Amino acid sequence: MQIEAADAGRAPAASPKLRLAGDALLRDAVQRVASRGMYVPSWPGLNPRLLFRAGPAREPLFPLNAPHRTYAYVARSLIYHLFRTLSMGNGSTVLVPDYHHGNEIRAIRAAGATLRFYRIGRDLEPDLEQLESLCRSGARALVVIHYLGWPQPIREIAALCRKNGVLLIEDCALSLFSESRGRPLGSFGDHAVFCLYKTLPLPHGALLVQNREVLQPLDELQLPPCGFLSVAARSAELMLEWTRSRWNAPGKGLFAMKRAAGRLLSAARVRRVPVGGAGFDAADAGVGMSGISRRLLGCWDYRNVRRRRRRHFRLLLKRFSGRVALLPRSLEPGMCPLGFPILVRDKGQAARALWARGIQAIEFWNLGDAEAEASGSSEAAFLRRHVLELPIHQELSPSQVEYMAEQVLSLDACRAPE
Repeated sequence: MQIEAADAGRAPAASPKLRLAGDALLRDAVQRVASRGMYVPSWPGLNPRLLFRAGPAREPLFPLNAPHRTYAYVARSLIYHLFRTLSMGNGSTVLVPDYHHGNEIRAIRAAGATLRFYRIGRDLEPDLEQLESLCRSGARALVVIHYLGWPQPIREIAALCRKNGVLLIEDCALSLFSESRGRPLGSFGDHAVFCLYKTLPLPHGALLVQNREVLQPLDELQLPPCGFLSVAARSAELMLEWTRSRWNAPGKGLFAMKRAAGRLLSAARVRRVPVGGAGFDAADAGVGMSGISRRLLGCWDYRNVRRRRRRHFRLLLKRFSGRVALLPRSLEPGMCPLGFPILVRDKGQAARALWARGIQAIEFWNLGDAEAEASGSSEAAFLRRHVLELPIHQELSPSQVEYMAEQVLSLDACRAPE
């Protein structure tokens, strides 16, 4: 795993003595904070002030400035509407990767399409020869997933699709604001779907972009926004994440109160539309994005979001290089990494050990679609067993990233797969 030599706009490198002194000061600070307890959340928290006083309007990046955009509550709903509008209900074949979350697969199948799986290797890329063969077999559409911010060989894949008359759908749920050689991911395919709340501290939100042959029904689709309780519950949770990330003890107490309130609502059978989790319910596909999420979209400096995520990625890479098992991928120019993946022997055990230390590591995609599991490759099975995702989002501080590195390096549970 390598990184480029330098990022545009980086300050000149400090002298070795200054760097060593800075590293020592940072580790001392980490040890002092760790003695009081540190919390490293999976996702960025929401500054409460932004709900009541939006900041100045920020320059939007793609896809937020794309001409043909459709918003919804979650990305799987947009995938469902896209394939329904494409009239895939006649059993049209859609090519999908055997390494996937599962919700996107359920949404495509619910739209009536027939699925055929293609292999993903341990480098998170497809076999282009297999893809070319499958594209020639009569497939109508190809779904490509850009994993954790890393671009697929999208120019080659797009050329394959054009050559064989296959629609290209980019799944950018994990790759908001990532680029490939200066061009945004999601701008290569005929259509692209983005999950907004995985990168930004929004209560929910997803976006569909149409780049070519605009489907008018999708362009005009106006989904009614979700109910107040769904927005309020998730917004409260994000604000508590922001508070606890800075003041762990009081934030932890507030979290306990929030969970108790949630249990009371569930006992009273008050339904809230879920955001995360596995499963697809067509009844929820008609839920749109709230006005709060739309308003919050103008609050952040998106280039700074990408810059901070890349900085945290580099900090962990520097600490882990040669000491932790990593995927064979580089931090490419323009990439906006969602998380930092490491390979561990038992990711359930490793995740539990890190959570016990206040680090919300993510067991990345343990299970996929049953059909894919039955016929999937050993490479996808390896990734499901061993990839653990560490948070590196923009709301973390360097001391939190350093604390996380120290814990990973000290834990036997984070050793490499055998």
